Amino acid sequence: MVEFLEGVLKVAVLVFVVTCMAAAGLGLSAQALVAPFRRPRLVIAAVIANFVVAPALAYGLTELVKLDRPHAIGLLLLAGAAGAPFLPKLAELAKGDLAFSIGLVLLFTAGSAVFMPFVLPLLMPELSAEPWPLLQPLLFTMLLPLAVGMVVKNRSEQWSARLRTVLTRVSNISMVLTVVLLVGLNFRAILGTFGSGAVAVAVVFVALATAAGFALGGPTAGTRSVLALGTGQRNVAAALLVATQNFPDEPGVVVMLLVSTLAGLVVLLPAGRWFARRASEVIESRSVPIPVSLEERQP
Repeated sequence: MVEFLEGVLKVAVLVFVVTCMAAAGLGLSAQALVAPFRRPRLVIAAVIANFVVAPALAYGLTELVKLDRPHAIGLLLLAGAAGAPFLPKLAELAKGDLAFSIGLVLLFTAGSAVFMPFVLPLLMPELSAEPWPLLQPLLFTMLLPLAVGMVVKNRSEQWSARLRTVLTRVSNISMVLTVVLLVGLNFRAILGTFGSGAVAVAVVFVALATAAGFALGGPTAGTRSVLALGTGQRNVAAALLVATQNFPDEPGVVVMLLVSTLAGLVVLLPAGRWFARRASEVIESRSVPIPVSLEERQP
């Protein structure tokens, strides 16, 4: 029975990744993608935050806190996986720059496909030193569906809307199934993380990554909030894909991904609401009329 559920889990993860990325591509228009790249300083800052600072934070935390090796691997995998497709939703919650968030999804997804197979093996000897075994699944299950979705979006708005509705539902169902199976098959291991330092390290990592993104997010509140959330929210779909294919006998790796994802929600949802309140206060302050003195009113 366990072997059957593990097989179902592998299929559910694959379906979740493919449909999630395809649905993200169906929401990416050419105009929305081009706009963020007209600000090269922000693009460079986003790359530094997600592919230099975030992995460095994870590596430093695993050296500072002696986690179980599978938990350390899980954190490093998550740190190397940027480009969560849910970033535009978080950007809407935070009232941030939506166009910037859409552009970051593509930038981070492409960056992860390069970073994970070429740089992560330097941090983790357990990963294959040959980049192709890691690059191949990322190309065919993430970048290809994303690209196909973008082509459909820019060819037909009607078809993209229909397909995105269907794929989003399939993605949500497969995500729920994946989480249920992951928790069910690894329940004891998840409970074992409490007291091990894994939960605290995950929370600290997400909080520090979010702060780094905020610090590098440029002069406007809209881009600062988006880069903060985009740096704190990692691409668990890509990390799960690599974990299930490269560490099938190490359940602690997947457990750490689950723990870190839950820690991300604890940090990022309140952060998104805080950003939204700040954005509302800025809008209100700009709309308040400037009082006119009695002297200025007199003709």
